[in-house]
Amino acid sequence: MVEVKEFAAPQINKKEIHRYAGERVPSAELSQIIDECLPEILDKLTYKVSFCKTSVRINKNEVDLGFLRVESSALAKNLSGCDAAIIFAATVGLAPDRLVARNLVSSPTRALVFDAIGAERIESLSDAFCEDIRAKIGNEKKLRPRFSAGYGDLDIEVQRDIFRLLDCPKNIGLTLTESLLMTPSKSVTAIIGIF
Repeated sequence: MVEVKEFAAPQINKKEIHRYAGERVPSAELSQIIDECLPEILDKLTYKVSFCKTSVRINKNEVDLGFLRVESSALAKNLSGCDAAIIFAATVGLAPDRLVARNLVSSPTRALVFDAIGAERIESLSDAFCEDIRAKIGNEKKLRPRFSAGYGDLDIEVQRDIFRLLDCPKNIGLTLTESLLMTPSKSVTAIIGIF
């Protein structure tokens, strides 16, 4: 059964915004631009997740998730010992894409910062979702790291199956182009094993 959940905005990690903007050591100059950009984007973001729980069966490198059977030694290794998985799609909406496009010519640095804020926000949302699932499954079970289509030898085409399963366009406004790019771009799909 597919569920949809909207999250409150996770706490902002400015150090991660600097990292996504390409700075290993945060500079005062970029920090000031981040501080100027944050109020412009924060109230425009949404934090939506569509997800469902599936069974997991592994036979050598073949992984059967109920809705999908796929050959992937990397996914089989990641899900080793798991009897269930959470399949999810998350997005923070179109605001980062729009603000990047609006500033690309007039202020490339601001465009970079909006892109970095969007990257930090979708990762924070994915982390918050994982924490939510971890709390629901209790102490007896644990979660494997998120694993996305395109990682290792897991074909990016798996995105199509995930989108169909979760009905992403209807549930969270997330679409997939013919070239398998997600719109909005600050979005994630992943498989999380439960063991």
